[in-house]
Amino acid sequence: MARRIYLAADLGASSGRWLAGLFDGERLGLEEVHRFPNGGVRVGPRLHWDLLGQWSHLLDGLRRASSEYAEIRSVGVDTWGVDYGLITNDGELLGNPYHYRDARTSGMMEAAFQVMPREEIFRRTGLQFLPFNTLFQLLAAKSSPLLEVADRLLMMPDLFHWLLSGEQVNEFTDASTTQCLSAEKRRWDTELLERFGIPTRLFGPIAMPGTVLGPLLPEVQRETGLADVQVVLPGTHDTASAVVAVPTDRPLGERPDWCYISSGTWSLMGVEVPRPVINDKTLALNFTNEGGVGGSVRLLKNIAGLWLVQECRRIWSLRG
Repeated sequence: MARRIYLAADLGASSGRWLAGLFDGERLGLEEVHRFPNGGVRVGPRLHWDLLGQWSHLLDGLRRASSEYAEIRSVGVDTWGVDYGLITNDGELLGNPYHYRDARTSGMMEAAFQVMPREEIFRRTGLQFLPFNTLFQLLAAKSSPLLEVADRLLMMPDLFHWLLSGEQVNEFTDASTTQCLSAEKRRWDTELLERFGIPTRLFGPIAMPGTVLGPLLPEVQRETGLADVQVVLPGTHDTASAVVAVPTDRPLGERPDWCYISSGTWSLMGVEVPRPVINDKTLALNFTNEGGVGGSVRLLKNIAGLWLVQECRRIWSLRG
């Protein structure tokens, strides 16, 4: 069979890259197409992501791929979790997304527990408690008029898929990092959102990994030289895509006999299980149940990763 090319962008907290997956019918090879730096941008006291800069880098990578490869079939993007952007019905982006390390969520977790007990939030969502979870970011945003103006919330990878295809969906694995998704029902927990006074209209349809959103927008085709290329959702949370690549064919079980360790800005250690593990022990240990590719659940622990090393390198480079 003719060689087929599949493009995947992986954006992390310190860098991003485009990879080409080359499939000849028997073997899949990987080639790096484009790599670029990534990081937060401080504007006054606030810390944001440079979404437009990231988008520009993604377009650069697509141009390079267009010049190097024929038979490109699809593109997809993964990023970190929890962060989001807001858009209006007429397609206007309401500012650059906040960085999860922005300090505006200070005290929001404790305020949330005054509305709904910690135990109930965990029972509903199965998610660990970190001060920058999307739920707490949205509580911090209630003091801003943006939530009233916005019509849709898109997570970071959802934003890029919208820019590529024009389709507005919330992919399952990244949505599962928000603490707004029902762990058991795998849909937005509208009762939880209403109790916190968060507009439910912001949350769109949940789409599973493998969903074909459609072709690249005409303007993206003109910018990049790519045509007849489909936008396909991967596991858009980067850890979900990392875990699905673990070389095991063991079926999911209640007591798995293997685990994974994924190391980057964050390190993550966990197992894949068929359903959420929500009990007093996982709550006490602050374990999290996040969505996986193929309908699995990633029961894991977040561990401090390479961020301290990355920050040391950044500061030292500034000092020369």
